[in-house]
Amino acid sequence: MKHEIDPTDAAQLVKVMAEFIAGVGKMSEVEDGVSIFGSARLPDEHPYCVKTTELASKLAEKGFAVITGGGPSIMRAANKGAKQAGGESVGLNITLPFEEEPNHQQTISVPHDYFFVRKVMFVKYSMAYVFMPGGFGTLDELFEVLNLVITGKIEQGPVILFGSDFWGGFIEWIKDSMLAIGTINQANLDVIRITDDIDEVVEQISQYNQAKEKA
Repeated sequence: MKHEIDPTDAAQLVKVMAEFIAGVGKMSEVEDGVSIFGSARLPDEHPYCVKTTELASKLAEKGFAVITGGGPSIMRAANKGAKQAGGESVGLNITLPFEEEPNHQQTISVPHDYFFVRKVMFVKYSMAYVFMPGGFGTLDELFEVLNLVITGKIEQGPVILFGSDFWGGFIEWIKDSMLAIGTINQANLDVIRITDDIDEVVEQISQYNQAKEKA
């Protein structure tokens, strides 16, 4: 049975296209982007938020644009660090019922209604990805990035998990289950780096960027 196009679906497609066009227009200003992902629920004084601000500041001082989801907690900490260092502080904002309004630490703000459009903006304009501790949203973004890197859909830039106490058990689970039975291989796992050292994160990303510029 043939179905006619629902006018509501057609209107939504137009809205999606408009969101892509607006996002590309704003994000075209961003160079050498580093996406920082993480929780929207930790208090600003939490050690991971404090470390995120320090990390973002050091990345901005090296000339990298810092890209976040534009929300509170880890995201606000990253935008704050980049802005305070005089760097580009990008927020890919999305409206959610349980989170605050977009943070005010952004130099470029890009509003979104669709998660999938927002994800495209993250991966299209980032050369490296840093994952601070977070919840299901952070895991969703991590697996999205890993899948795209492993399948060759995006360039294999650094994928760094910050906080060994938080991420260590997760990696052990991947080794003991997925790797053990062969649903992934060691090369897939080697894409990920774990560290507790802010300077190591900055150095890895800087080295990757230098190698990329020489290539």
